[in-house]
Amino acid sequence: MIPLVNLHFSLLPRWRGAAPVERAILAGDARTGSSIMQIEEGLDTGAVYDVEAVDIDDDETVEELRSRLGVIGAAQIVRMLREGFPEPIPQSGDPVHADKITPDELLIDWNKPAIDIVRSVRVGGAHSFFRGSRLKVHAAQPCDGAGEPGAIVSTGIEVVVAAGRGAVRLVTVQPEGKRPMPARDWANGVRPSVGETFGSH
Repeated sequence: MIPLVNLHFSLLPRWRGAAPVERAILAGDARTGSSIMQIEEGLDTGAVYDVEAVDIDDDETVEELRSRLGVIGAAQIVRMLREGFPEPIPQSGDPVHADKITPDELLIDWNKPAIDIVRSVRVGGAHSFFRGSRLKVHAAQPCDGAGEPGAIVSTGIEVVVAAGRGAVRLVTVQPEGKRPMPARDWANGVRPSVGETFGSH
């Protein structure tokens, strides 16, 4: 008899809950995984039949990581359907809950270190405001730079914004009412000045 199982994208009991892939990226975890677990009344508390750990690439987005884990998870299930389900092993260690990502978390806090800001961009939906208009950031990279957090420190070949520690190079952005575009094209249109700042509204 085939048991009722759940495919969960984390190394249980770390990141039980609704947003395990997003939380792993935001936390800067080096690894995550695909776990096949028993379904029981508790939230992602069931014993684990199989787990496969993977490294998280430094620039991997949540969509890319989830897609990769989906392929791994499907292969795990096919293998166990073919070979049989082993005796499940109870979870061990301190559980960590993966709360759903809230809209407030997607508003970029330029006071944070650049690496944390880029992690929020990798999760998807990160945005800030420039001259009163929302600007979504679809791709960004941490880089060297200093200045008042949120201030533009370079508008040349690259658009660079100071963070609480280091700086963020904007790669792909999306102004309100427009499609995603290279940050350089956005800057050519709005012509931001060095020292202008991004804000919360």
